[in-house]
Amino acid sequence: MISKKTPLSQAYSWVLTLAVAGILGGSCQSGKDAALNNPVIAEGKQLAQKHCASCHQLPAPELLDKETWVKHVLPAMAVNLGLEVYPADGLYYAGPKSAISFNDWQKLMAYYQALAPEKLKPADKPESTVDDWAMFALEKPQADTSQTAMTTLVAIDTIGHRLFSSDAFRSDVTRWDQQLKPALFRQLNSAAVNAQFFRDATGNERELFTTLGTMKAADIEKGELILLPSTGQGKADSSAVAIDLPRPLQTISADFNKDGLMDWVVCGFGHLKGGLYWLKQQVNHQFTKLPIKEVPGASQAVVGDYNADGWPDLVVLFAHADEGVWLFLNNKKGGFTERNLLQFPAVYGSTSFQLVDFNKDGRLDILYTCGDNSDYSKVLKPYHGVYIYLNQGDFRYKQAYFYPINGCTKAVATDFDQDGDLDIATIAFFADFTDDPSEGCLIFEQQKPLQFSPHVMPVSTYGRWICIDVNDIDQDGDADIVLGNFSKTFIIQEGLKPTWDTHLPLIVLKNKTR
Repeated sequence: MISKKTPLSQAYSWVLTLAVAGILGGSCQSGKDAALNNPVIAEGKQLAQKHCASCHQLPAPELLDKETWVKHVLPAMAVNLGLEVYPADGLYYAGPKSAISFNDWQKLMAYYQALAPEKLKPADKPESTVDDWAMFALEKPQADTSQTAMTTLVAIDTIGHRLFSSDAFRSDVTRWDQQLKPALFRQLNSAAVNAQFFRDATGNERELFTTLGTMKAADIEKGELILLPSTGQGKADSSAVAIDLPRPLQTISADFNKDGLMDWVVCGFGHLKGGLYWLKQQVNHQFTKLPIKEVPGASQAVVGDYNADGWPDLVVLFAHADEGVWLFLNNKKGGFTERNLLQFPAVYGSTSFQLVDFNKDGRLDILYTCGDNSDYSKVLKPYHGVYIYLNQGDFRYKQAYFYPINGCTKAVATDFDQDGDLDIATIAFFADFTDDPSEGCLIFEQQKPLQFSPHVMPVSTYGRWICIDVNDIDQDGDADIVLGNFSKTFIIQEGLKPTWDTHLPLIVLKNKTR
């Protein structure tokens, strides 16, 4: 029999062997249906629905391979259910405060390993690709070989038409001129990951930088919102709008209570703690932090009047545990009512979304990417990539397009070739750098409605792209692309060494359509 403190692999193998052999009353048939006819496996599924789906969408066993489930994901989830796990010895213990018993946990594990594949099959990529520069030409700064590129932000100033970047090692903001020569703009306490450019009440340009606080997956609340003048040099003109934020990734502005004062909304991704916060500006120009949804994973928000009532609302991507896209409608009383628009399994690793009208029906569709691969399931996943969900009306969405991209990080849609429809640029920080490094940056040129020709951009040797910005940097009337290179760490493929430039902080892809 199994004791309450038994090696994970031994305890699990005992239960699974009995289940598969039919000793506990199962069927001798093969396949998924046969497994689910086995009482142990069937009960394991019910236990997964009870304990896993209480926090997020229930992940199907087929989403990961057996080894990843048993050795990585399920032991990590056991801690959330109050089980004590001892990875070094392969032991765990169900104590009096555990939400699940030892034997029930074994059945839950048996369900996942019985139905999970030995290995995930790579996705079939439906369209043939074109190896070229599409409508772009490469421009790059001179690499400083004394520096390792750890770029966390690239941002095109839409007012002053300047280029900014930030670096995790140096915790700075760098400004680049038209010849891509760098100059220190401001030293910060941690790396910036988001920038907003606007004019204040006096007409002067200001920049608001969101700093992460820490790259570590930990509950360290050191993120800040730093407001700077356009010169960037005068400390007296800078101010901290907010401090001690839980790993914030983005900040957006609107007058959410219509009192004539600009407010901010912060996406605090956090780790086990985080949330979506409204920084409400008071008459003394100080800010009060009010939680809108206090759960970790808030990563990106878009403001707009989505129900046409004249008040600003929010659409927000949450990318931790209960992953998905939520709508927050302004209740005009100092709060919001929420509605889920899309929901994804917790293993998807949601990374970005954009609201754009792909089919020109006057309704905003959702461009979505998933590909964060830095947690417990560090394997290439065939469902990672870029998706399009068409708006069916009444805030209902239906998937209309998918293109598999390992580790897809972000997608931006705009009319790059200026032919009247939307094209897409994608980057993939967790691309398959062993067998297909070119998927790190792709351009999808739309030929017919929702039919795209993927262009493989030959930029994989210049960097490993973690951030992207798209705008008209040279003011010639078409959209350019800037890619930021985070060249070291977070490598999940065993034995992989950088095949890309580790010193070049960024590159610019100048659009040659005009």
